[in-house]
Amino acid sequence: MSVVYDRVALIGLGLIASSIFWAIKRSGLANEVTGYARTKDTRETARRIGLCDRVCDSATEAVEGADLVILCVPVGVMGRVAAEIAPVLKPGATVSDVGSVKRSVIDAVAPHLPDGVHFVPAHPLAGTEHSGPESGFAELYDNRWCIIVPADEDTDPDAVAKLRSFWEGMGAHVDEMDADHHDLVLAVTSHAPHLIAYTMVGVADDLRRVTDSEVIKYSAAGFRDFTRIAASDPTMWRDVFLTNKDATLEILGRFTEELFALQRAIRTGDGDHLYDYFTRTRAIRRGIIEAGQDTDAPDFGRGGGRQ
Repeated sequence: MSVVYDRVALIGLGLIASSIFWAIKRSGLANEVTGYARTKDTRETARRIGLCDRVCDSATEAVEGADLVILCVPVGVMGRVAAEIAPVLKPGATVSDVGSVKRSVIDAVAPHLPDGVHFVPAHPLAGTEHSGPESGFAELYDNRWCIIVPADEDTDPDAVAKLRSFWEGMGAHVDEMDADHHDLVLAVTSHAPHLIAYTMVGVADDLRRVTDSEVIKYSAAGFRDFTRIAASDPTMWRDVFLTNKDATLEILGRFTEELFALQRAIRTGDGDHLYDYFTRTRAIRRGIIEAGQDTDAPDFGRGGGRQ
């Protein structure tokens, strides 16, 4: 790949930003990458491991002169960060993000950005249960999807095309989507499943008839995968549920209806209903495997938790 942006600034230096940096370096997508993290400890860690060409001590220093700025902070603080960096953004620069909620991010960030700066939100559908600057790796986005969500119908198509090339250069497949539809899709595929996983792990913690050692020792694949999901960053997920409230509640309402129907089938011994339901859901799993988004290996292809 050739250079897409001369200078890229990463605001927030956790798993996603760290992986972006290593993927940029792997493919030569930028000449320089600057970075900033809120805490001094994180900045020192980034410097120690060589994360970013230059780690700055303020967000404004990091974004000055940058052609692409990516906000890699929790969605709840993106508006505040945008207000902070707005005065020093380079004319013609693109501001993007990696948040898993889009409508609230657009509403929070867009009003702060000056004319002549392009706002092209994005959401890479990739991650692990690990967080922090040391958890990133260049292959995180390989064969994963990144959804680009233009802030409005007037978004510059060249800025969108350039960001698409950038993500494709990091190994991702790219799609475009409307913000509200994105938030509904993610409520189905990510947000509600995470909440259910948190609940299931919490239930196990509450069942005093099952000891902690039994929960740990006898965790078959089902509960084990719940715990993997429930280990995700608590600040990020708190903000996700508070900012994608309507779509998540809609899907959780639908989930509750389905759960009641399954409870009724179990109570009444309706084996046909259970069999038909599980057959349909099994087909969805096969579709995910066939789309290359997971494997049918016994460990689901995770090989140590990096997928």
